[in-house]
Parts: sequence; C-alpha cells; structure tokens
Amino acid sequence: MGALDTAAWRQIRRAAGLARAVQQHGVSHPGSKAMTQQEPGNDYPLSEVPMHARKGLASTAMVLLGFTFFTATMFAGGKLGVAFSFTDMLGVVALGNLLLGIYAAGLGYIAFKSGLNSVLMGRFCFGEVGSKLSDLILGFTQIGWYAWGTATAAVVLGKYFELNQGTVLALMVLFGLLFCATAYVGYRGLEILSYIAVPAMGILLLLSMWVATVKAGGLEGLLAVVPTAELDVSTAITLVFGTFVSGATQATNWTRFSRSAKVAVLASLIGFFIGNGLMVLIGAYGAIVYQQPDVVEVLLLQGFAMAAMAMLLLNIWSTQDNTIYNFAVAGCNLLRTRRRKTVTLAGAVIGTLLALLGMYDLLVPYLILLGTVIPPIGGVIMADFFYRYRGQYPRLADARLPAFNWPGLVAYAVGTVLAFHSPWVAPLVGIVAASLAYIALIAALRVRAPLTDVQA
Repeated sequence: MGALDTAAWRQIRRAAGLARAVQQHGVSHPGSKAMTQQEPGNDYPLSEVPMHARKGLASTAMVLLGFTFFTATMFAGGKLGVAFSFTDMLGVVALGNLLLGIYAAGLGYIAFKSGLNSVLMGRFCFGEVGSKLSDLILGFTQIGWYAWGTATAAVVLGKYFELNQGTVLALMVLFGLLFCATAYVGYRGLEILSYIAVPAMGILLLLSMWVATVKAGGLEGLLAVVPTAELDVSTAITLVFGTFVSGATQATNWTRFSRSAKVAVLASLIGFFIGNGLMVLIGAYGAIVYQQPDVVEVLLLQGFAMAAMAMLLLNIWSTQDNTIYNFAVAGCNLLRTRRRKTVTLAGAVIGTLLALLGMYDLLVPYLILLGTVIPPIGGVIMADFFYRYRGQYPRLADARLPAFNWPGLVAYAVGTVLAFHSPWVAPLVGIVAASLAYIALIAALRVRAPLTDVQA
C-alpha cells in the first residue's frame, strides 16, 4: 500500500509540475500541440523546438550559408593573400575553417538534441540570472554589427551613385527597416531569402574568381605569387578561426531546427567550413590580384557594376536579418518574453539610430573585442552538456535551476582571461580552457545536475 501511495504521489507531482510549466511558460512536451498553439510562427524563443517544426539539410544549410556570406570576413582573407604563397594560403584557410566548422558542429549537435539555442542553454550552465550576462554580450555585439551593416550598405551606395548626405541618411533608415523584415517573419523568412541570395551570390563569386584567375595568368600565375607581408601560421589560423567564431556560437539559433543530428552537423560544416572558407578565399583572391579584398570593389574593378550592387545588397541583407534575429533571441531570454517580433523591431530601430548617429565606425573595435569573449561561452556549454548532463538536457520548463551557476561563470572568466593572454589561437584557447575549467570545478565541487519537477 505504501508503494502504491508513493507511486501515486509521484504521478500527482508530475502532473502538477507539468501544469505549472504550461501555466508559467506556456510550454509542454517539445512535440505536443500545446507548445505549438502557444507559439505559432514565433520560433519558440523561450522553449525547445518541437520535432514537427524541424527542418531538413537544404533548409538549415541555406540559412547558415546566408549568415556566413559576410563582407567583413573577406578582409581577413585579404591579409592572408599577401602574406603566404598560394598553396600555403589554401592550407591555412582550410585548417582554420575546419576548426571553426567542427566547433559549430559540436554546438549544432547539442542544439539538435536539446531543441535549445545558446542563450537558453546558458540557463543550465550559468543559471537563471547568470545567463543574462551571456544575453547582454551576445545581444550587444549583434546590435552593433547591425548598425555597421546598415550604415555600410547606405554609404557604399551613396559613394557609387554620388548621393548627398541627406539621401544617405534616408537610405540608412530604409535599410534598417528593410533588413529586419525577413527576421520579423522568423526562420521561414530567413529561409526564403537564403534560397534566393545564396545561389545568386555563389554565381557572382565564382564569376569573379574566374575573371581574377585569368587576370593573374591562370593557376601558374597564382602559384608564382610572392608574399609581400609577413604573418606566422598561428596568427593566421587565429585570424581565420576568429572571423566568425562568435557567429558559430550563435548558429544554434538555426541548428536547433535540425531534423536529425546528421543535419545539424553537416549544415554547420557546410555553413562554416565551406561558406566562411569561401569568403576568406575570395578576400585572399582579391588581395592577390587586385590589392582589394572586398568582392564588391573587385566586381566594380572587373566591370560588373550592377553585379556589384546586387552582391552588396544580397550579402549584407542575408547576414543582417540573421544578425537582428540573434539579437531578438538574446533579448527574449534576457527579458523572459515571447514577443520575438516586437524585440526584433526594437533592435532594428536601435541599430538604425546607432547608424544615423555615426557610431557604427566607433563600435567596430569594441565589437571585435567582445567577439573574443564570446567563444568561451560555447566552451562552457559543451562541457555542461556532455560532462555534467551526460549528453541530455532535461526539459527547460521542468528544470529547477539556480539563480547563478558559479562553476560556469568562473570557468567562463578563466577561459576569457587565458584567451586574452594567449600567444596562440586565442578563441580556441578560450573554448578549451573554459571547458576544462568547468569540468575541473564540477568534479572538485561534486556538483550534480539540478533536479527537475518530475524527479522532485
């Protein structure tokens, strides 16, 4: 009789916990109708993505390629192009982006398994309140880059068409609102734009590379290029890996929509090994042949003016919408709100104002600095998932999480400090150091994974 009472009591507690989760969070099991009804078309900003909303490889890879086709990445390639022989440059590009792809794939696998993105995973490894630190870091970097991209599109078009300052400012307002339109729709909006932009940009990039190769004297001419600058291999790999490691940390916003582990891993490798690698390679090509890493400028030099303008808008838009989407996700977790669309619009307005005030150029050094402190977040997440939780997060609505998970916060600080003082691949050092520090602290303090409402 006592055993029956205990079993019945557990069932009552389980039902009560589930009811409380639905009441407080508007969520239930990741595959249930209740969750779907609570967040139709809102991309589940505070809960797991249910299996019925998951996507295949083509969709996930296209969205990630749209994200990684980013103009600023080409400038890193430009530095490599003048510092190495052609074959050595290819090796550095391949190795740096392979490391980046593996890192993104590791987080992508966790995103598939849990249905969560990095900011929601942060609740497990940093605590309910502690995770707001990562929300602020990730959110600020994204709104800063949104301001930079919005201003860049307007300024470049202004220079090309010789527009006055008033018109350029008007373009900033237009682009600030336009670029967020697909992000406002959600994953589906990003997907549609990527299906249009990625193939178009791919064709333009291949065309530009072919013309550049001919101008350089073919493969023989490229192999004969003599470096004009010096850069050691470690610094070069750091440069390549660091181009988009902050983006890789936030790519879980889309890999959590993956239908399988295979989709999450392959899409991550396609987006960051191939997509980011192509951007770095294009920058190197431009620097070698035209002394200009920016493909838009290269297309203008090659006589493809309309193609250059199309590349500019597609390249920036397909990254900008992902960027403001990242901001909205971080903002929703920070404020604990499901109003993703409202946060998206608010972020676009803030980014546009920063662009209009001319702060976008002043922000870049700080954004790059903050970009170096983002990778340790991913290191703590991976250690937390694979070591502390043994590869399986509980449902977020059921988890009894502390306000602060101090081992996670301390490990993050250790990884960040060591990354800043490392003479080697700083972002990679930050990831590894944060992971090892977290594992050591959890083991030393004998910290167990928190109980869930069901277990309690």
